[in-house]
Amino acid sequence: MNKTLKQILFWTPRIAGILFILFISLFALDILDMQLSFWETIVGLFMHLIPSILLTIAVIIAWKREWFGALLFIGWAVWYVAFMRGFDWIAYALIAGLPVVIGLLFLAGWIWRGQIRTG
Repeated sequence: MNKTLKQILFWTPRIAGILFILFISLFALDILDMQLSFWETIVGLFMHLIPSILLTIAVIIAWKREWFGALLFIGWAVWYVAFMRGFDWIAYALIAGLPVVIGLLFLAGWIWRGQIRTG
């Protein structure tokens, strides 16, 4: 049971983080409908993918330091709610709620691994 729970708490936040990054990266595709030049499209894609790039860095760091992943994903959610105004509640639930869950899973994995070592 311990080993199974440890595996679940290790892989679930990492896979969920990657899936969340892929999800928000889909929103960058709207730049392709704007009939821009090649370089304008490249710059637009880069600008739209900045959150994905930052969250990818967060997952890479969190792979070994779960507490940092918890801090970064929950921090992302707090930043999103604080600075993005005028969206529907479903947008907040998806774009801020999912990172909170991922951050809590990273936190649970970090706490669980700490208890296994000390207990």
